[in-house]
Order: sequence, then C-alpha cells, then structure tokens
Amino acid sequence: MYNLVEKQVELGHDVTLYAPGDARTSARLVSFFPRSLMESGVPWQAHLKAYYHAHKAVNAVRQGNFDIVHMHLSSASDMYLFPLMADMQVPHVMTLHSRFPFDHLPNGWTGDADPLYMEWASSMPMVAISEHARKEVSYPLNFVGVVYHGLLMDQFHPARTRRNTYFAWLGRCVPDKGAHLAIQAAKEAGVPLILAGTVDRNMPESMRYFSEQIKPHIDNKQIRYIGPANMKKKINLFSGARAFLNPIEWEEPFGMVMIEAMAVGCPVISFNRGAAPELIVDGKTGFLVDDVEGMIRAIASIDTIDRNATRQHVEEHFSARVMAENYTKVYQHVIQSSHPILSPVFTLPSTLSS
Repeated sequence: MYNLVEKQVELGHDVTLYAPGDARTSARLVSFFPRSLMESGVPWQAHLKAYYHAHKAVNAVRQGNFDIVHMHLSSASDMYLFPLMADMQVPHVMTLHSRFPFDHLPNGWTGDADPLYMEWASSMPMVAISEHARKEVSYPLNFVGVVYHGLLMDQFHPARTRRNTYFAWLGRCVPDKGAHLAIQAAKEAGVPLILAGTVDRNMPESMRYFSEQIKPHIDNKQIRYIGPANMKKKINLFSGARAFLNPIEWEEPFGMVMIEAMAVGCPVISFNRGAAPELIVDGKTGFLVDDVEGMIRAIASIDTIDRNATRQHVEEHFSARVMAENYTKVYQHVIQSSHPILSPVFTLPSTLSS
C-alpha cells in the first residue's frame, strides 16, 4: 500500500490516506490513533480499535469529496468494511490481500462467519493480487481485475557488484515458508545457505519450529542464520546470493519476497505453488520446481540465469509505476460503472487504507 500511495502521489494524484499517525506517507494523512495498532501491542485478533478506525474513516469519507475509495482486506477486522460501505455512494473498490476464511484464530479454530458477510461482499468491486488468488476464492465475489504488487525500483539497486557462493532464504519462520526444506536442499546440493527472517515469539508454533527444525542445522559454516532483515539487509543479502530458495508449502497468493529478490537480479528457485508461476519465468528469471529434488537440480543450473534480465522482468511487470497505472484503469472502470451516464474521464483518486 505504501508503494502504491507513493507512486500515485508522484504521478500527480490527490491522495488521502486514512492510517495511524506514525504512517510514512507523501499523501494527506488522516489519523484516529497516534501509533499503528501492532506497534502499540494490539494483536491482529483484537477488533475493537480496528473497528473504530474503520468506522471513523468511512464516516470521514462520507463527509469528504472523493472520486474513489480504495480499501484493503487482509485481516478479519477488515470484514467490517463490507456492511459499513454497503450504502456508500462514492465509487469504491477493495483489494483482497489474504486468503479466506478470515473467521479463524492462530490456534487452528475456524468459524463460519465468512458466508454471513457475503450479503454485502458479493456486490463489492474486488481486485485480486494474482490470478491464482482470484481463482482460489469459492465465494461469488465481484472481481473487477487483477493487479500485481509493485516495488519502488529506485530502492532496489544491487548492493554488491559481485555475487558470492551462498544461496538465501528469507521469510517468517513457520513451516509453510519451508526454511527446513531450503536447508535440506542446500545440504544435499553441497552449497552454503544464509537464512534470514523473524521468529515470532508470540506464536508457540513459530518458536517450536525454529528450535526443533532450524536451529539444530545452524553451524555458522554451511548453514547460517542472521536474524530479521530490514530493507537494507535484505537487498544486501539478495545482491550477493546466487539465488533465493523458496520452497513454500502453501498456496501463497502473491509472494513479495520473490519480486524483491528478482528486483536486484537474484534468481528465484520456488516450488510451483500459489502465484509463483505468475511471478517467475521458468528458465529465465529462476526455476519452478515440484520438490526438493527438483530444487537441487535447479541449484546446479542457476548460473544459466541472466541477472540483468531478471531485474528487467520486475521493472516491466512488478514496478510501483505499473501497479499504479493498473489501479488507475480499475478506478476508471469502477467510476464509470457507478456513474455510467458520465463522460469517461478519470479525475484524481483518493485511497482509504484500513
């Protein structure tokens, strides 16, 4: 969302962002809390403050003068936007960032509230972040397009001009992200591996997974773990890596880390799941494989990938400019559909971020 807003402002659009006061943005910022909820220690499952933000933001939009409202569905509390926006006259659209069901808890409990919200959700213009994400939805949602995420390419210049011998893995330390499989592939291929990412101390599953399946393999020789990685550390890691190993074990709807790696010319070897086939050009920007054995074979062939062509692929398909331009087309379509008698002229968009 940050990349989208920054590029929209750069392109001359008049953007209002509804977000906490510590949000970094070039847009006009309207806040109802001084700090983001997660930074304040409010967990994703606590809905009261999130609902307050959504309610206040929707009321503010009703009193404003906006051409379009852009919302985002990524957590359970965002579902409240469906009934809140039901009678909104301003054209609006929502991006689906995560997977259904939203009525669930980290401990595995899943409820049955999602279908209840289809009373309003089925008429909401929706954008998917990949074709895979759109096809995966079983509810009759009103999809009006697919827009891939985009990067601010000026941030992604290789930090090193010469790559090293190691491979890289980066992500949250949970089983679905496949760090244990990246270790297995690296060991069997006889190559060094650097792991970077977050062990969530608030998630017992993450702590147990790291201590049982990752930590025993860390020898600081072939297998290293460098902890969480900010943007600078991430770019440095990918710039020097021969490739990013991405043995995901879930149907990931997009996968930002894949385009971040490719943006600095680092090829990606990924399991052929989720949206990976939409992001990686097999044999050109990396390899799509079915299992660890396929990943080992791809490791042996990785130096056939042109790193300049890999970065060019991201510039052409996954830059923030391309994302902003594609959202502009969606906004035009939604505005024209809402006011079909008006001349199809697109004015300045404004965004609502939950």
